[in-house]
Amino acid sequence: MAGPGSRVFISHLSGIAVFDPNGDQVGRIRDVVVSLRIGGRPPRVLGLVVEVVGRRRIFLPMTRVTSLESGQVLTTGVINMRRFEQRPSETLVLAELLDRTVTWTKTGAEVTVLDVAMVQTRVREWEISKVFVQAGKVSRLRKAKGETLTLDWSAVSGFALIEEGQGAANLLATFDQLRPADLANVMHHLSPKRRAEVAAALDDDRLADVLEELPEDDQVEIIGKLKDERAADVLEAMDPDDAADLLSDLPEEAAERLLRLMEPEDAASVRRLLSYEENTAGGLMTTEPIVLEPDATVAEALARVRVSDNKPALAAQVYVCRPPNETPTGKYLGTVHFQRLLREPPYTLVGSLVDDDLDPLPPDTPLQLVTSYLAAYNMVAAPVVDEADHLLGAVTVDDVLDHLLPEDWREAALHGGEAHESEARGGR
Repeated sequence: MAGPGSRVFISHLSGIAVFDPNGDQVGRIRDVVVSLRIGGRPPRVLGLVVEVVGRRRIFLPMTRVTSLESGQVLTTGVINMRRFEQRPSETLVLAELLDRTVTWTKTGAEVTVLDVAMVQTRVREWEISKVFVQAGKVSRLRKAKGETLTLDWSAVSGFALIEEGQGAANLLATFDQLRPADLANVMHHLSPKRRAEVAAALDDDRLADVLEELPEDDQVEIIGKLKDERAADVLEAMDPDDAADLLSDLPEEAAERLLRLMEPEDAASVRRLLSYEENTAGGLMTTEPIVLEPDATVAEALARVRVSDNKPALAAQVYVCRPPNETPTGKYLGTVHFQRLLREPPYTLVGSLVDDDLDPLPPDTPLQLVTSYLAAYNMVAAPVVDEADHLLGAVTVDDVLDHLLPEDWREAALHGGEAHESEARGGR
């Protein structure tokens, strides 16, 4: 355990592993809970917010922490797995204090909070002791805009105020390595104000990836707080099927306004998807499968499959069609699966390898039949073709699962399953 006087910067705790007395990993730290105190007294550190299996967030009191060293946290005793619920008297350091503009009382200058440090007192309690700040504005890349210095907590003021336009540079830097689904989990647990600040600070592609992992209510809230031009750019960066799902949850007038602001080609794909019933192959499909002409080689096909932006289910096969190659394509000829591509010489033409034994799905195929099709033939994706044999898109197993699970499955996953009331802080 770090001894009395040992200083620990909070941002360095983000994401580190927490282990129980048996040495088994419990989860990872996502935030630190403190209680602000009056009279300039340093905030008391109450405990840690730990994300466990299933993305459930639990509260780990500091009294249960036996070691806070070497990039890991060790605990003692039984850990309560009830879901963490923040109380009005509590403040989350990473979510609410970073990026805040406060006043250095000695000079009256405004400074931006980059980090805060906690220290263990002689009575073995933890409290916030230092504030690492920077003069002037801070960019998303943390480029220096002014002097940085470490101040005593008592040397700054403004933490008790509710700040508008707080920004999110340092919060995002703390969570920079998270997968989109994990960053979505972080954003879901923020206040609406803080969530909007984080969304504003993310670039279009990153925000698009995160939106696809959020519950519908969060998606609608975030897109509604963006300026229309920015919202249209983010929708363009989303997968067309996800963009269509989001637009279908907006009021018709708002959805049409955003569609008009999107690039015509992107808007056309989304409009096509919106024209199909939601629980059909047409409503489920993506309009951006990997399409090749029959005279393309295996080497070209593998190069397309290797593109990192391709989702695994879409990269499992290529669709061979006559030109044009954009959906709706020319005549659909068949599918070549990734494993077959690996077995063939690189100069082989994909037109000679097509599997045309399975009939493609019409766009009006209901969800139940789409599910049966994928299960019966052990497929992770299936082509969707119209009456004139034009490839319209592909249905992937992840999109099917999205629609088979309960409507609130994302929110349930972000809460780690069934909600439980958090136990009292003081008596554990």
